[in-house]
Amino acid sequence: MRADHEYLHSSRRSRAGVRVGLLGPVAWRTPPRAYGPWEQVTGLLADGLVAAGADVTLFATLDSITAARLDGVCPGGYAEDSSVDGRIAEAMHVSYALARSGEFDIVHSHLDWLPLAFAEHCRAPLVTTVHGFSSPKILPAYRASDSSFVSISDADRSPDLDYVATVYHGVDLGGLPFAPSGGPGLVSFGRIHPDKGTHTAIEIARRAGRKLTLCGLVQDERYFTEQVAPHIDGDRVDFLGAVGPQRRAEVLGAAAALLHPIDFDEPFGLSVVESMACGTPVIAYKRGSMPEVVDEGVTGHLVSGVDQAVEAVDAIGAIDRAGCRAQARRRFSANRMVADYLAVYERLI
Repeated sequence: MRADHEYLHSSRRSRAGVRVGLLGPVAWRTPPRAYGPWEQVTGLLADGLVAAGADVTLFATLDSITAARLDGVCPGGYAEDSSVDGRIAEAMHVSYALARSGEFDIVHSHLDWLPLAFAEHCRAPLVTTVHGFSSPKILPAYRASDSSFVSISDADRSPDLDYVATVYHGVDLGGLPFAPSGGPGLVSFGRIHPDKGTHTAIEIARRAGRKLTLCGLVQDERYFTEQVAPHIDGDRVDFLGAVGPQRRAEVLGAAAALLHPIDFDEPFGLSVVESMACGTPVIAYKRGSMPEVVDEGVTGHLVSGVDQAVEAVDAIGAIDRAGCRAQARRRFSANRMVADYLAVYERLI
């Protein structure tokens, strides 16, 4: 952390007053009350940039909470109000923010592909953090736009695009206190969806003889009903739903390990880093960004298949939780993320 603080102290001198228009998503409030990883990262970045001396305007929902100057046209998140059409909300949001783009030294978008379709109307250098590609069909918007791109892991880079940097997400270490003891149970934290392997986590916990706590937004109702809900008994498998920031640290810190048996190429894995920051190691399938994020034997184990995962659960006590926390602190602090983005802005401006 000291290196981060020193970097940010120098940033205040050399980059004080850089005007940043931060274009956030509007599905949820920033920061989110429960689910909303893009909103979570954008909000943390906004506050960190302000602390580093930047002049930041955050375009987000108007109920957002931020140290930056808040602006926008959406009263609340469209995912929290069924009467709002998300397509309309995002279009109006982007139009409003880009109309103000001439007021900034740089515009930094965290809003997927839509701003790219109107990038020629942006009157400042535009940089886009690619939080993941929802479909290959959206790539034409990226290829045709006049934007610089930042990836959130090397594994998530598209060969069709040029990138200016990879910037790993940072987390609020102050909101993720160290839990030195953990507990005997396991936790699975993320969207309830086949991609996240929720049913596989249940199988791993069953074979390892450990209780499993499931946390996450149900994104696939049929999957939940058929493959997850029948196992929820409040004894061997507990389901808490989507949990907010305060409860998140409590649940992660109380576990022996986080299970992350993904069935897709994970772009980053924010809950993985949050778990490690609490001192709780991770057992993850070796896909996507996981080899970049998890340090084998230090912050967890990378496995292939249920058998290896069960073996990793049995051996998880050998990982030093204090060492796990320290490594997460070195690699994934919010200050480090802010410093990396300031370097990107300096390069592009």
